[in-house]
Amino acid sequence: MCMTFPISDATPIRFSAPLPKACEVVVLGGGIMGVMTAWYLAEAGVKVVLCEKGRVAGEQSSRNWGWIRQQGRDPGELPIMIESLRLWQGLAQEFGTGLGFRQEGVMYLAQTEAEMAGFEDWRKHAVAHQLDTAMQTPAEIKARIPGHSAPWVGGMFTASDARAEPWVAVPMLAAGAVARGAVIVENCAVRRLDVAAGRVTGVYTEQGRIACEQVVVAGGAWSSLFLRAEGVTIPQLSVLASVAQTEAMPEVFAGNAADENFAFRRRQDGGYTIAPGQHHDFFIGPDAFRHLFKYIPTLKNDYKKTKFRPVSPSGFPDAWGTKRRWQGDEKSPFERLRVLNPAPNMATLARTCDHFAAALPGVGRPQIKSAWAGMIDTMPDVVPILDRAPIAGLVIATGLSGHGFGIGPGLGRVIADLVRGRSPGHDLSRFRFGRFGDGSKLDVAKGL
Repeated sequence: MCMTFPISDATPIRFSAPLPKACEVVVLGGGIMGVMTAWYLAEAGVKVVLCEKGRVAGEQSSRNWGWIRQQGRDPGELPIMIESLRLWQGLAQEFGTGLGFRQEGVMYLAQTEAEMAGFEDWRKHAVAHQLDTAMQTPAEIKARIPGHSAPWVGGMFTASDARAEPWVAVPMLAAGAVARGAVIVENCAVRRLDVAAGRVTGVYTEQGRIACEQVVVAGGAWSSLFLRAEGVTIPQLSVLASVAQTEAMPEVFAGNAADENFAFRRRQDGGYTIAPGQHHDFFIGPDAFRHLFKYIPTLKNDYKKTKFRPVSPSGFPDAWGTKRRWQGDEKSPFERLRVLNPAPNMATLARTCDHFAAALPGVGRPQIKSAWAGMIDTMPDVVPILDRAPIAGLVIATGLSGHGFGIGPGLGRVIADLVRGRSPGHDLSRFRFGRFGDGSKLDVAKGL
């Protein structure tokens, strides 16, 4: 079994443009959020530099399931996700089959009538947006997944939902951003902001200062650590999610499917990507205590699905020993650990394979070809922050909560317009920076 992820700090640097002395906008982070923001800014003629401390798509943007789904989204995200799917369709036309983009649907599978009631409740949002979401009877599920023996009482299927190959797609999109005029520099951590009179005037990177007017923080699991050093606090935490790639196996379903025990999608290589449906690991660190009370509503739902670990790997954003303060001329935590590469929870993946085999006895137990894990940055209400920060010229785009890959193109377009002072075309009040401190009641995501 291979335990080496395709993108790491040992991967040859692909984007190594000379660091300019000045630009209009600096984007911090080379995941899909940062890449697509740079894409749309460059397309609009804005001089933009994207700085990535490690490798483009080295972390969660390449380690996810690869789903591009409208189904189950929080109502606030859904309009942006619908736009994002249209953008993915256009990207597939531009880049061809290399993205791995295929519209073969997403199916949620229910083992209880209570789960079905939750599906029915969410479907009203699908109806409001004219999505092709349809409830599934046991017979209809049997027709789509023949030979299964799972106790599924029904399901929900959105045929227009899609998938792509994350660790291939995001670097391709980064190349597309460069072709439009963006400058991307890997192995170049942004250490600190340069702020004068309460306004961004530049950034200090490990390669030198860049003068700029605006900065977009799209640093995923690292965003909170970076912002806290600037006096900006967000209640962001990260959870570990494990994923496996199987050896080639017979096709059981061409699309993407999940129940509470396992999720899977067909891969281009003839195998499947499989993952625990709702289970994850959480490393307890200083921020866990700092933001505990904000997460209590979420913990009530996720407590039994979470394995708590007292010690985070050295150098991780919320590890006990990670430095919280540094200057622009000092080596930062972002240089000490350039790519988050946590070990997967193999026990959880073994149980996932057991559940898969029990549900699909005719296929047998999946043989794991490779396994990996990623750190999913999340917020207490499980929706992102997409807003300007208290420092003038600073924009925050983080906390995508495992939903970033599919919605990334749409969010990149939205943030690019926000930076340019244009209307984003969507109501972003759900994602405002101040919602955790303005006295408003926490509105936990109504997605699935």
